[in-house]
Parts: sequence; C-alpha cells; structure tokens
Amino acid sequence: MAKYDLKKLLSDNPYPGRGIIIGASADGKNAVIAYFIMGRSVNSRNRVFETFDGGMRTKAFDESKVVDPSLIIYNPYLALPGIDIITNGDQTNTIYDFIKARPEDTCAFSKALAAREFEPDAPNYTPRISGIARYDMENKKFDYSLSILKSNGTPDVCNRFTFDYTPVAGVGHFIHTYKGDGSPLPSFEGEPEEVALPETAKEFADLIWENLNPDNKVSLFVRAVDLTTPNKSCEFIYNKNK
Repeated sequence: MAKYDLKKLLSDNPYPGRGIIIGASADGKNAVIAYFIMGRSVNSRNRVFETFDGGMRTKAFDESKVVDPSLIIYNPYLALPGIDIITNGDQTNTIYDFIKARPEDTCAFSKALAAREFEPDAPNYTPRISGIARYDMENKKFDYSLSILKSNGTPDVCNRFTFDYTPVAGVGHFIHTYKGDGSPLPSFEGEPEEVALPETAKEFADLIWENLNPDNKVSLFVRAVDLTTPNKSCEFIYNKNK
C-alpha cells in the first residue's frame, strides 16, 4: 500500500507549485506521467499547455500580459525513442540533448543535470525537478527516476538528489517544488512522496485536477504508455485558461 493519499496531499496544500508524478497504473498495464503548474502572479497564471510532435510546451495565453518569459516558457515534456522526459524548466532540453548524444550512457539523466542548478529567482531559489521514464517494450516493462536540484538556502550551494525506482502496480512517486505557500516559498524536502494511483489515465488526470487549489492551478499534462501494446499511448491536457 502506498504511504500517501494523493488526493489529500493535493487538497491540503494550497501551493505545491509545480509537480511531477510517475508510476504504474493500478492494473500494472500502463506507465503514467503527470506534470502540473500553478501560479500566484499574473505572469505565472497566464499560461497554457500545448502539445507538438514529440513534446509539450508552455505557452502564453495572452501575449500582451507577458512580463518575463525566461522561467515560465519552456518544454516540460520531450520524447526520445523509448524514453519520456518531464521537468519544470528548460532542463528538459539539457537532458534530451545529453541523452541523444550518448544513448548508451545509463547515467545520462543525472550527468546531464550535473550541469544545471536551481532557478535564479531569489529569495525562493525554486528547485528544478525532473523525471524520466525508460521503456523496455519487448519485455513489457519500464523504470523511472526523479531528480531535484535545490539550494541550501543561499545562491552559492546547489544540492543534487536522484531517486531511481522499479515500478509497482498502483504506486507512483510525487515530487513538487514547494512544501506549501509562504514568503519566501519553502522548498520541497525529503524523498518523493509515494502515492496510490488509479487504473486509468483519465481517473488519474481528474484526481489531480479536481484537488489542486482552484485559485492557483494553471495547467495539467498526463500521459499513459500502454506496456502491453507497442506504440499505444494517450495524453490529457487540462488548462484553466481556455
């Protein structure tokens, strides 16, 4: 049994910030990935998710309201053959480029992130969170990793943590940027939270979206990869701005 109830984790926290969840569906047939963003400022809330061939991007909903695009416009999701990459910033491209150039390097995920650090948004020093799912479709299985790059409270020290997982049916791991609301925003601490996952991607997407704070939630992306059928997957995007 998973340690935490995802519904409670989300509904009890008014501002987890940006979050990644990766795991296996309750029936064990699908690998599932979720990424959500939240916002307190007009700039952060002025976004939508939009898919493109091989990935997904954030996009300004109203271009006239954009103040600083540097930390809000990026590709949260990119795909390589047999690999899905999901992050909360432009480190998605860093990981993608590194793995593409070194496809045989089993440590490429953590090596790529060694070149990056937390976001330069003092005094919050928002952590960079990243995830990767690696598929072995011939054997109908996958594995996944999560990472967080976070400050020790100063701009001078970046602590890097990577967590590797063997999937368990109905279990996912949830990492997010903040413990909750505050000024400055308190960074996530400890290991990714082990949460129970439902059977279908739609149930998973609805569970997340319905329990994110209604004032602060902005967009959600959910992807499910069918491990029993090659090249079969589905995706859901929920945008508060329509």
